[in-house]
Amino acid sequence: MKRSIVPLAVLYVIFSTAQSQVQREIVPGSPLQGLTGHELELFREGLEDFNEVETAEEGLGPAFNGNSCGSCHSIPAIGGVATMTETRAGYVDEDGYFTAMNGETLYNLFSTGKHACQVAIPPEANVIARRVPTPIFGDGLIEAIADATIIAGEDPEDRNGDGIKGRASRIFDVATRTNKIGRFGWKAQQATLLAFSGDAYRNEMGITNDLFLTELMPGIAPAQAKLCDGKPEPEDVRNRLTGLRSIDNFANFMRLLAPVERAPMTAEIQRGETLFTAIGCAACHTPTMMTAPSQNPVFDRKAVALYSDLLLHDIGTGDGIEQADATGDEIRTPPLWGLRFRRPLLHDGRAASYYHAIEMHAREAEASRKRAEALSPGDRTALLAFLGSL
Repeated sequence: MKRSIVPLAVLYVIFSTAQSQVQREIVPGSPLQGLTGHELELFREGLEDFNEVETAEEGLGPAFNGNSCGSCHSIPAIGGVATMTETRAGYVDEDGYFTAMNGETLYNLFSTGKHACQVAIPPEANVIARRVPTPIFGDGLIEAIADATIIAGEDPEDRNGDGIKGRASRIFDVATRTNKIGRFGWKAQQATLLAFSGDAYRNEMGITNDLFLTELMPGIAPAQAKLCDGKPEPEDVRNRLTGLRSIDNFANFMRLLAPVERAPMTAEIQRGETLFTAIGCAACHTPTMMTAPSQNPVFDRKAVALYSDLLLHDIGTGDGIEQADATGDEIRTPPLWGLRFRRPLLHDGRAASYYHAIEMHAREAEASRKRAEALSPGDRTALLAFLGSL
């Protein structure tokens, strides 16, 4: 029998009246407003699958980090963050060249416990990094931003002389089988929500699918891997009634999930927002981007208040792991919408507060950090109040 982390009847209350014309605050975990009845049903089915607890008999493992999507995305609601981290590792030689040992960088925390299936970080690894989950609120709007819009924000040669050299992540998208601009994940390693879903299903739960057919078991010999996993690939198969795979359901849920609304505006928050731009933070944390024209009115030319340029930057907080198009020093600018519901901060959770995170900005962000440090106590309070309203 399938189990859920939170009773679905409780969660359904959040979005069952999404078509209401009454103005109200959107509760975290709600669907986008203006969805059709069919889209609401896709959202409901996606939420149910996203929240489902998997078992080894259903394909979980043999190496995994969590037994449901919701276990990594649950704070303050399904779709948010969690207090756990994933572990990545690699080797950098004396000339600075990075190697993904055994061809992979992700090392799962758990195993199903059969036939010595637990992966282990090789002793020669000299780069070990931890990453917290990224929230997925509003990801459908981010997916709807055109590649050209992201590219337009690039300045890898610092032509304007502000010290900021953001560049787009150019990747091959396994879902569309085309070259696209990455925008999801700490390294902007995925471009579409379907690819993001397939990658996470295999990487975090050990469930193979049409996009990622091989189990992630670095360092485990092929013969041993076969003993660990007796299920044929892919483990994620289409539902006979709906024709959808779990990765389709996950993508639908994320695509139709609303962003977190900002807290009510005050004079102090408004002053903090002005300071945020004045000291240069908005150069990377772009307040608003526009979605592309779409036949779906929910995504058609919408202003997306994400506070990110979706570009790769070196701000001195990189984790040393090369992934997709990103170097070890680069991190995608994390969107700041919903920031008030996140703790801890930065990719590895090392920052305990907004100002602590600001203090760790360097390199491309050094000038902005210095301006923040030079603010008067009152201005600093206003800046932090603004960040706390997102």
